[in-house]
Amino acid sequence: MKTAILIPARLQSTRLARKLLLDLGGKSVLQRTYEQARKARRADSVLIATDAEEILAAARSFGARAILTRAEHQSGTERIAEAARSIDAGIIVNIQGDEPEIDPRHIDALIEAHLNAKRFASTLACPFPADIDPAYPAAVKAMLGPAINDELQIFEAKDFSRTPPANAALYLHVGAYAYNRENLERFIAAPRGRREQAESLEQLRILEMGERIAVRLVDRAARGIDTEQDIIRARSRLAANG
Repeated sequence: MKTAILIPARLQSTRLARKLLLDLGGKSVLQRTYEQARKARRADSVLIATDAEEILAAARSFGARAILTRAEHQSGTERIAEAARSIDAGIIVNIQGDEPEIDPRHIDALIEAHLNAKRFASTLACPFPADIDPAYPAAVKAMLGPAINDELQIFEAKDFSRTPPANAALYLHVGAYAYNRENLERFIAAPRGRREQAESLEQLRILEMGERIAVRLVDRAARGIDTEQDIIRARSRLAANG
């Protein structure tokens, strides 16, 4: 079964205008994300799915395969589902376009977990970094259930929330997902549930559908680009690392 990484790439963003096209050490944020995704060994292809001709042209300028999708999609998941219909792949991996420092090994770990666990979807989590307060609403908490595979550190997802529940072991959710193609279509066709609407967390739809999510633990989360400070820090890290 072939595996494709799809990168949803919307031109406009709320906190940082046109962030995917911002310069990061001579390359755009999107190009660096794409190049990291290309290093994943378990993926057969990488495709950018965008709503904008400008991003389409930028992607093609650095050699990426890209497809123009409808502008009215409400989420990146809807965007990649449209794009996935035009490619030959049974497993679809959703990697956000603002993750220029994502570790390709983590993408491979996600794909391996999905093949091993055989759940509706698979995702990643990591221990909470010392500099992130679990009470911070933007830091999504993952609560884990029983182990699926102890050796690979794959667990059932018990719950996800922006509000830390009392007396629960918390992990930081890493927003990358793997789906079988048919499950991705089922997901976008399902109505938004009460909890998804309340917390603005798409993954809760899967749990509200009565389906299961596999969570694989990795050592850390990538540092995404969401604000002006994020891009400044990313440029500093890149300069420091040569």
